Amino acid sequence: MTFPALTRLQDGLAALKAGHLERRRRLLDGTQGAHATIDGQRVVSFCSNDYLGLAADPALVQAAHAALETCGVGAGAAHLITGHHRFHHEFELAFARFVGKPAALLFSTGYMANLAGVTALVGRHGEVFADKLNHASLVDAAQLSGASFTRYRHADLAQLEGQLAASRAQDKVIVSDLVFSMDGDIVPVDALLDLAERYDAWLYLDDAHGFGVLNGGRGGLTERARASDRVIYLATLGKAAGVAGAAVAGHAGVIEWLIQKARPYIYTTASPPLLAACLLESLRQIEAGDTRRERLHRHVAQLREGLANLTCGTLMESATPIQPLLIGANADAVRLSQALLQRGLLVPAIRTPTVPAGTARLRITLSAAHSTEDVAQLVEALHAVA
Repeated sequence: MTFPALTRLQDGLAALKAGHLERRRRLLDGTQGAHATIDGQRVVSFCSNDYLGLAADPALVQAAHAALETCGVGAGAAHLITGHHRFHHEFELAFARFVGKPAALLFSTGYMANLAGVTALVGRHGEVFADKLNHASLVDAAQLSGASFTRYRHADLAQLEGQLAASRAQDKVIVSDLVFSMDGDIVPVDALLDLAERYDAWLYLDDAHGFGVLNGGRGGLTERARASDRVIYLATLGKAAGVAGAAVAGHAGVIEWLIQKARPYIYTTASPPLLAACLLESLRQIEAGDTRRERLHRHVAQLREGLANLTCGTLMESATPIQPLLIGANADAVRLSQALLQRGLLVPAIRTPTVPAGTARLRITLSAAHSTEDVAQLVEALHAVA
């Protein structure tokens, strides 16, 4: 038996399907990796963010087993009650040291970390300035903060400066992805910091896709940004780090303010301590991971060289493991993705609203766990189906 509200939902689902915008969950069986079993099919996966191949690394698995013996499974309480385990604390200290910031705070997810960081920094007397291609969590954080929300064209720092100059807000914060997840480009960190200093704003950088990969694994911050007290740095820990969660690093006063005021931190159960133990091992692997990063960079060069003359799409400019192949129409991107899947290659089609209308693409993500043969197979298949 239906009713009007349910009928509207069903009509909306039908419209998504007709517009090639319907999404579905794929079922992973076994471990995450460059080679995986998805929906019962063995595939070479080019859609994971496991850039260094750490998600199923034996050292991290061993760390999880060892931690279970000492901390059990669940945290049992929020951090401000009894949920803050020694493993959480040790990881925060190690992460802050590694990225070159005075202090850090561990969150259960990157989404929660962004909601916490932005909403604690500004309120109704503040203003958030955001790149239009920022991740959804930064958009939601700005809207939930109660501050004025001003967006600037992607990477248009001249427009951003005009907006900052016109602002009369008491507190200002510039928020931006550091590596953009759908385009793979990197923001000019020092140019953003120039504007933050000139107009007395915080600079909040979400480095979900740069941490572990750029600058010896320390992420996309410049040395000047590491030294600046007005720069707040976020790294997610379920991508190159291979585990889960996120960490925010900055001035010790900023981190203490988040502990006292950030609602997504205060009012939730702490993440399982065994994950923090795994993250400590992951940090060690990242710090010693030059061989992995060099292999990853070789894969990027191999792919770009191999697809230089591709006829079915345009490979966008990116020096990161995110290599977007711009197609255009939603239906064309979906068909191309399905043709690759028939050849045992899993490459997702990214459509609106994740990317602007008319810019549907295949989002190819590379991992150090791929082989040169894997990349060559993808290049050959794309030319064949083009």
